[in-house]
Amino acid sequence: MVSRTNKFRGRCRTHGRGHKAGRGAGKRGGRGNAGMNKHRVMTRIKYMPNHWGMHGFNRNPSLRKVNVTCNVCDLEKMERKGNDLNLTEMGIDKLLGSGQIKTALNITVDAASPKAIAKVEAAGGSVSIDDEWEEEEWEESEDAEDVE
Repeated sequence: MVSRTNKFRGRCRTHGRGHKAGRGAGKRGGRGNAGMNKHRVMTRIKYMPNHWGMHGFNRNPSLRKVNVTCNVCDLEKMERKGNDLNLTEMGIDKLLGSGQIKTALNITVDAASPKAIAKVEAAGGSVSIDDEWEEEEWEESEDAEDVE
């Protein structure tokens, strides 16, 4: 049995659609996500359950603190003067403790994790942390009154 569309194949240039039907995206209900609030609501509910509403938040970029980090395993590959290695001059903010180190190095850095400090000291080196990087403590003003 021949399908209905095959009956119209080759009969004329519109193939049974009519002369204006099917122009653009008319026969398929629109392009992309068109109709997601109308005739494709169930599709959106089933396959895109988190589509509606706001999710998460964006913090103000001036409040973000992004550290440039380095792992302990990368220290031996870096250029250094003798056993002294200044990571602050290289633009590295924090030393992390991933990997192993066998060389005794004297490292200067803004911040370091406890695991990184332990690994460097176990190899016979030392880690000195710059105090300038640490945030200043908030001091109470003289005008502030104690609230009891």
